[in-house]
Amino acid sequence: MKNLRTLDVVVNNGKVVLDLPEYSDGTKLKIQIISLEKILEEQLTDQFKNENFHEDINDDKIRFEDLDLIYPILEAITQQGYEYPTPIQVKAIPLALKGKDLLATAQTGSGKTAAFSLPMIQLLSNNPVKGKSYPRGLILSPTRELASQIGESIWKYSELTDIRHVTIYGGVNQKPQVRHLQRGKDIVVATPGRLLDLINQGHMEMDRIEIMVLDEADRMLDMGFIRDIRKIIKMIPDMAQIMLFSATMPKQILELADQILVNPENVAVDPPASTVDTIESSVFFVEKSDKFELLIHLLYEEKINKALIFSRTKHGANKIVKKLLREHISASAIHGNKSQSAREKALSEFKNNEIQVLVATDIAARGIDIDDITHVINFDMSNEEETYVHRIGRTARAGKSGKAYNFCDESERPYLMAIERLTQKHLIRAENYPFMSRIAPPKPTDLEGKQRKNKSSYKRSRNERNSNKQRRYSQKSRKRNTHFNKNK
Repeated sequence: MKNLRTLDVVVNNGKVVLDLPEYSDGTKLKIQIISLEKILEEQLTDQFKNENFHEDINDDKIRFEDLDLIYPILEAITQQGYEYPTPIQVKAIPLALKGKDLLATAQTGSGKTAAFSLPMIQLLSNNPVKGKSYPRGLILSPTRELASQIGESIWKYSELTDIRHVTIYGGVNQKPQVRHLQRGKDIVVATPGRLLDLINQGHMEMDRIEIMVLDEADRMLDMGFIRDIRKIIKMIPDMAQIMLFSATMPKQILELADQILVNPENVAVDPPASTVDTIESSVFFVEKSDKFELLIHLLYEEKINKALIFSRTKHGANKIVKKLLREHISASAIHGNKSQSAREKALSEFKNNEIQVLVATDIAARGIDIDDITHVINFDMSNEEETYVHRIGRTARAGKSGKAYNFCDESERPYLMAIERLTQKHLIRAENYPFMSRIAPPKPTDLEGKQRKNKSSYKRSRNERNSNKQRRYSQKSRKRNTHFNKNK
């Protein structure tokens, strides 16, 4: 929106009319100020020069209205209480609306879902089909929970448009999903395994996909979906727009992006290993046998009402829940051995504040997108430093602050060192707490010690690949199959 000082002032029948610029959907806002005499007495001209005059209009922060989104989407966003887009949304949405391929890096909780779903809804809505709808947008997700969360977001954002979607994943009866596909849907949110099952059964066609999104690409790589992803990409039209979103950018993801994206726009709002600034992350040095007692102490002492606890194993998650229930602390577990209905029930109870604690393994928790989690507790330190970033990103969402507590026994101290070197930050060392380890704490980590390959080299090699690719490909054609055949 224009700065107030640049607006046209029209005097008409004793009224001052500030004629504001049009929104992208053609609507116009007018502010009428009655009593010209009073305004003149207050020296209107001087107020126009005042930087603080009418701060709600003279606002340098970008709003969703500034991103060329159509009115139905803007209205849906407003109903959800959102006013300002996040940095990843500011950068990704305009590029996606132009039909660009994207390689986007943003930490967990940064608003990636809206960054790709809003432009997808708008592009498909602006190009409606005649007759029954068919899949034109495809979003791949690594887990059932994340797919469900994405589907819920798309339902909210597209409520005032004609765009309809379906969410498909394994672990449940496929018949309802098939019926939804047969009725005609514009957007399909899917996990790779169930999607391939329905394709092979003839229930899902891929030849008219216009936009495809790979969300949490690094986690799909970790879960072994890379072959499934390659199969799926070979089925979509060459001219489809592809957007790849990932919290981290390991070498294999860069190689995949090099093969499937054509002249992509690189969007990164934070370094791949960065942690949310509003998260206060502390480490507690404790013996393994004392971890549960420390957990109970913290839950009661700090009056924690909503905590997500991470366990390295499924058995460990169940064990923690049993002990919490004995202490009259409401809790549920979510992991791969739980049925889909049990997982959805646990998530719903946690989201609706019916239980105080949710205990999860890494894979199951990747789809948890709940705004008001106040604490993340790593009962077991993550043995993969990138996973640590995803874990603590479950708190401090939607602009809120949060805390992360890390229980570190003697065997896990190397994990702490790896995490601090990756994030280039020292975790706060907790003090004056019970059940402190009898073993002296380690020396502060040398952040400049053995580190991974410098991030700048990734950026340089990616730029080199893009440069080579421009010489190999025409912008009008995508020859992805050549890459896949070479990899066989």
